[in-house]
Amino acid sequence: QELPETVLLKFFRPENTPVPARPTPEQLSNLIKTSLHYPESFNHSFHQKSLCLVPVTLLLSNCSQAVVDVMIDLRHKPTSSEALEIHGSFTWLGQTQYKLQLKGQEVYSLQLKACFVHTGVYNLGTPRVFAKLVDQVTLCETSQQNSMPALIIINNI
Repeated sequence: QELPETVLLKFFRPENTPVPARPTPEQLSNLIKTSLHYPESFNHSFHQKSLCLVPVTLLLSNCSQAVVDVMIDLRHKPTSSEALEIHGSFTWLGQTQYKLQLKGQEVYSLQLKACFVHTGVYNLGTPRVFAKLVDQVTLCETSQQNSMPALIIINNI
């Protein structure tokens, strides 16, 4: 009985290998996750000192494996009068813009100071964070999705 003829299999790769797809706008807006760490309420004697300074930590987490350029802007103010009525206005002290680079999966902690002149409930969730992949030739960074409001209560003692 004759053995069946053996056929060699050839594996080949097409010459025009596809270029990796560009990240979608949704992927680009989720490069960096942010979280604010601060006391839920803060007691301050406005009679002794008119300015109340509260330490706030902004935690930035690179959710991608790629190196990411990050820009943080603290100058953003809520525009609606309703937001001002409910939460009041406060100021970030010190530097108002930061530019940094995060390696893949890196977590970075930024120390901030919030300044209050009245008692009340305030939303600390005003920092705007923009990011872009380092190897991307985009001229502007993509705005990162903002988390929930970050409310703090300032009490007079």
